[in-house]
Amino acid sequence: MCMTLTPYYGVSTKIVTKPSRSLTLKLQSYKEDHVRRNLGIITILAEETVASRSAVEIIFRCSRLDNKDIFSKSDPFLRISRMVESGGSVPIFCLNFQQFGSIDTPLVIECFDFNISGNHVLIGKMQKTIADLEKLCNERKGVNFVMPSKRKGQEKEQFSFIDYISSGFELNFMVAIDFTASNGDPQKSDSLHYIDESGRLNSYQKVIMEVGEVIQFYDSDKLFPAWGFGGNVHGGSVSHCFNLNGGAPGSSEVEGIEGIMDAYGSALRSVTLSGPTLFGPVINLAAQLAADSLSSYNSSKYYVLLIITDGIVTDLHESINAVVNASDLPLSILIVGVGLIPPVLDTDNGPRLKSSIGRVAARDIVQFVPMREVQKGQISVVQALLEELPDQFLSFMRSRNIKPLPSQSHFPQASKIH
Repeated sequence: MCMTLTPYYGVSTKIVTKPSRSLTLKLQSYKEDHVRRNLGIITILAEETVASRSAVEIIFRCSRLDNKDIFSKSDPFLRISRMVESGGSVPIFCLNFQQFGSIDTPLVIECFDFNISGNHVLIGKMQKTIADLEKLCNERKGVNFVMPSKRKGQEKEQFSFIDYISSGFELNFMVAIDFTASNGDPQKSDSLHYIDESGRLNSYQKVIMEVGEVIQFYDSDKLFPAWGFGGNVHGGSVSHCFNLNGGAPGSSEVEGIEGIMDAYGSALRSVTLSGPTLFGPVINLAAQLAADSLSSYNSSKYYVLLIITDGIVTDLHESINAVVNASDLPLSILIVGVGLIPPVLDTDNGPRLKSSIGRVAARDIVQFVPMREVQKGQISVVQALLEELPDQFLSFMRSRNIKPLPSQSHFPQASKIH
């Protein structure tokens, strides 16, 4: 990336006259829906350089990197930065002497695991000069990445996601499916709910299968609450949270992923698509299950609600309130938009959600993925949805000072999933 500030006298003057000689700006975008989206920040630093025609070409090779992803392999990338006069470091994109000064100028080389959300995870780092790297090359030697120490004051033990799962903690999977009319008539092939007799899965079925087949191994009894919302059940009024299996209230569980698929197919034959699209009732019911688990002694359950929808949320304020109220419970919410739905309730690129009474979410518990990007092959729905789940799980456990169970789990399946 190249950037020239010469024509922008006001901006460049503003930078060089500041004591820090830097300027931080917000990155924002405007799309067709005219909604402003925060894409992060950019910091521009002014520093005198010397003219040079010399450049350095380096080919890096990494091996035996620590795997930071639980549900898939890491996607490593390198970031090279140079030390600056004011302290700290600044990423560089071209290794010429105008960028880093001399062969004895320290470079910070960091290896990250790429995450779609932008919350990349550090695998390790090192500090070397060009002279150091040249010596390693000539001697045909390598050097290890190291993790910087985060200990300040009293040392505190930090447990990993695997520590909890292997000790007996479980992920309780729940699913909620959109039965609003905007999905189209299930009898017609252009409907998002169309069941193809050839066995080809529709978007709802694909998400249930791909996500469910991973999470089910973290749930020992494999009994999953399954709900629908936005449909007329048995010719009655619109229900915004009904049991997918047609059972009475309190009997929403089905057995295994096949049970969800069967209940979904059966509901399409008995439920009339209607609307509007309300998330609040489903989120509140999932939150109630999570809250009830806290009242049991030595609870080892963490709940994961998968919402699959095609429409724009009608009860946005109520849904925000429900998410904020649930943010201090053992619950994560995964949302897949199978239509042209904009991101909802996911605060990866902005401030935490705030309820109508001003309460701020204790933590981010929502991950949103648009199915159209999955279908284009840009991302994997499982990786995109589940990449933040371990961190959300850990943030709850650490906020409550909950430690792994002392005895070995009777739940061996979980340790086999990576």
